[in-house]
Amino acid sequence: MHGKSSASAMREINCAGAALALADPALLESVQPWAGAMKNLEHDAFFVLSGDVNSDMVRRIFEAADAMTQHATAHLLLQSHGGYVSDGICLYNLLRKLPVEIAMYNAGAVASIAVIVFLAGQHRKASASARFMIHKSQTSSTSELGPDALQVIVDGLRADDLRTEQILKQHLHLSAAHWSVHACSDLHLTSNEALQVGLIDEIADFTPPRGQRITCI
Repeated sequence: MHGKSSASAMREINCAGAALALADPALLESVQPWAGAMKNLEHDAFFVLSGDVNSDMVRRIFEAADAMTQHATAHLLLQSHGGYVSDGICLYNLLRKLPVEIAMYNAGAVASIAVIVFLAGQHRKASASARFMIHKSQTSSTSELGPDALQVIVDGLRADDLRTEQILKQHLHLSAAHWSVHACSDLHLTSNEALQVGLIDEIADFTPPRGQRITCI
């Protein structure tokens, strides 16, 4: 009598594992070590993130990325008044491409470049009393700079505005009146207004289930 091939044996193990999974997922985990990780993907994870959008926030998200992708959906509460444009765009590009569904929440304020980070979520929600603010790129005092140095700063600000406005137009349906305000001032949006322009898809609070672990990034 001939022995079974390794491929045939592996197929039988996988079939047996599938049967165990239907009968009792705990039994499957004891037989196949990777089953625990697969079971974990069925659950949501909850994270909170606050502070300036800067290199430190980028590092914190980099470090949390692995934990976020161990779940089917990562719920992320963001509280930020903005920061550096390039750091915000880096986080936007990273978060929207991670192999995990991301649900973003605003429970208080998301402003300036933090709005771009917020837009990385496939699902976006805000509490009824939360607010958003969008504006053009800004810089600190330049009173002591010469014309050449000022021109470099202006060119940089315009380049940043081009990048952020491309992302805003990709996601939002802002009216001509909105863009008119944005051109010369801060554009403030309530949760209801954010819902109308597509910044959020639902007015809802960040509500982790009782006993759920919440990770502070």
